[in-house]
Amino acid sequence: MTQPEIHPSACVEEGAQIGDGCRIGPFCHIGPQAVLGEGVELKSHVVVTGETEIGDETVIFPFSVIGEIPQDLKFKGEKTRLVIGKRNRIREHVTMNCGTEGGGGVTRVGDDGLFMAGCHVAHDAQVGDRVILVNHASVAGHCVLEDDVIVGGLSGVHQWVRIGRGAIIGAVTMVTNDVIPYGLVQAPRGKLDGLNLVGLKRKGVSRSDITALRAAFQMLAQGEGAFADRAKRLGDETQSAYVREIVAFILGDSDRHFLTPG
Repeated sequence: MTQPEIHPSACVEEGAQIGDGCRIGPFCHIGPQAVLGEGVELKSHVVVTGETEIGDETVIFPFSVIGEIPQDLKFKGEKTRLVIGKRNRIREHVTMNCGTEGGGGVTRVGDDGLFMAGCHVAHDAQVGDRVILVNHASVAGHCVLEDDVIVGGLSGVHQWVRIGRGAIIGAVTMVTNDVIPYGLVQAPRGKLDGLNLVGLKRKGVSRSDITALRAAFQMLAQGEGAFADRAKRLGDETQSAYVREIVAFILGDSDRHFLTPG
């Protein structure tokens, strides 16, 4: 059991729960409802407020503000939360907001993410494991980012958008519609331009699955009928679990249209 190290200039309000081995640097402010897991490090000048939970071994860099109220005019002070998983790296000037009553009440961030300088995660967003937001990327309210998503620098994700597992968004891109798993999106207004082949190969996906994904992409791009109809046919014909994942994603509930190949 290792006692936390708290700098004398830090303000830790009564009620805050600080886990074993935490390191709280100079001029940090931790609110009374905050819960820090074991080994959490706040470098300096970090604000953790609201009903916020931060998982073990997460490191937060200077001038980040974690758990403040949503940037939503509908928010009327209801009790909502922010839950951040383990081993995240949250760099300078990052902001992550609590949820809203209308959005389910919880903003959630998974494990092992990297949130580079100036990023924003808005109210009620659901962010998976191993997600990377590059410098100044912004995720709007109610978005879902599944595991292993990468969002390029200076990019924005519109509210309610879903981004499927393993997809990659290029830099300086505005994403206004859902992105299929393993999709590659680029251009200023966000065009589905192919598959994240580099990510698939790094993950060790088999050649046969990558070939099946390429064929599926071509069918989605050029097949007959509406986009959803093409996806249903894919589901009936494929033997690849990766392709089935794309089909399930397309046929799932969403408030947005899809970025389609073309």
